[in-house]
Amino acid sequence: MSIVIRPARTSDIKAIRKIIDTYSLQRRLLSKETVMLYESVQEFFVAEKDNEIIGCGALHVLWEDLGEVRTVAVNEAFRGQKIGHQILSAIIERAKSLGLKRLFCLTFETEFFGKHGFSEIQGAPVEPDVYQQLLRSYDEGIAEFLDLESVKPNTLGNTRMLKIL
Repeated sequence: MSIVIRPARTSDIKAIRKIIDTYSLQRRLLSKETVMLYESVQEFFVAEKDNEIIGCGALHVLWEDLGEVRTVAVNEAFRGQKIGHQILSAIIERAKSLGLKRLFCLTFETEFFGKHGFSEIQGAPVEPDVYQQLLRSYDEGIAEFLDLESVKPNTLGNTRMLKIL
């Protein structure tokens, strides 16, 4: 059977949790509380093969024209089959349909994201007034995007990248 990329459902969260846990133990993804996964289920896409969830990824809107790609991961047994590329393509298409113009990610997989047009960034590529608004968010992803010193102790040492849509 072929692989289907589709929006996640609440019944997929246990499988998403398992995939995330594998990579967070390797310090390649940040762990997320299960309650946060349920709260953000509408942001996730999953890759499904033979009724099994084998990959995931999420799109989180940060601002009017800016979104963040989060938690792109594929079950180790299925890596190298372009499933992550399919998930990321679905996320990019969703971002475009929402009217986003830029996508941010924080990753160790710079080559993977680079193949999709992401480039490494320094600083915070937003206007000063938007920067001030974003500072009011409690979202750690926004703090990472803004490159705030307050989040430095919590990062895994990965790379900040941006794609213009």
